[in-house]
Amino acid sequence: MTAALALSEKPMIGRAGLRRWFAAGAALLLLGMAGCAQPPPAAPYLAAAPSPGMARIWFYRDLNPNDVLAEAYIRLNGAVAGVSVAGGAFYRDVAPGRYHISVDSYVQDLHNDADLVLAPSGEAYAKVLPLDSFVQGGAAVGGGYKRNTFVVWLYPPEQGRAAVAHSYFTAGGS
Repeated sequence: MTAALALSEKPMIGRAGLRRWFAAGAALLLLGMAGCAQPPPAAPYLAAAPSPGMARIWFYRDLNPNDVLAEAYIRLNGAVAGVSVAGGAFYRDVAPGRYHISVDSYVQDLHNDADLVLAPSGEAYAKVLPLDSFVQGGAAVGGGYKRNTFVVWLYPPEQGRAAVAHSYFTAGGS
C-alpha cells in the first residue's frame, strides 16, 4: 500500500525550483530573440568610398513580402561574390576593369546576367529580381511545383543608392 501511495504522490516544486525554471525560461527567450536580431541598415555603408584605385559594385534585392524568399548566388566573373537575400544589400570592392555579373537561376535567359566596365572610384548597382511564377506546373489545386528563377539588372547610381539605403547590410552572406 505504501508503494501505491508513493506512485500517486506528485512532487511539489518549491520557490527555489520555480525561480530556476523562470530563469531558464528567460534565458531561452533572450537567446531566441538574439537569433532574430535584424542586420544593420545598409545606408551608413553608402558613405564610405572604395579604397584608392578601386571600384565598388553594390548588389541588392528589394524586400517584397509577395516575392519568393529563396536565396541565390551572385557571381562576379564566374566566382561567387555573395548571396542574394530579400531586402539585403552588400558590396564588393574590385579593381577597375570589365566584369560579368550573373545570378544562379533555374532558367537561363538574356536577363540572368549583365556586363559592365568600371573606372577607378566607379560605382555600379546590380539589382537581383526574383521571378516567382516564371516556372510552375503540376496540379491546379494544392500541389504542383515552382522553380526559383532570378535575373540581375544594372541600375543608375541615383536609383541604386536610394534602393540600397532602404536595405539591410548582409556583407554578402545570408
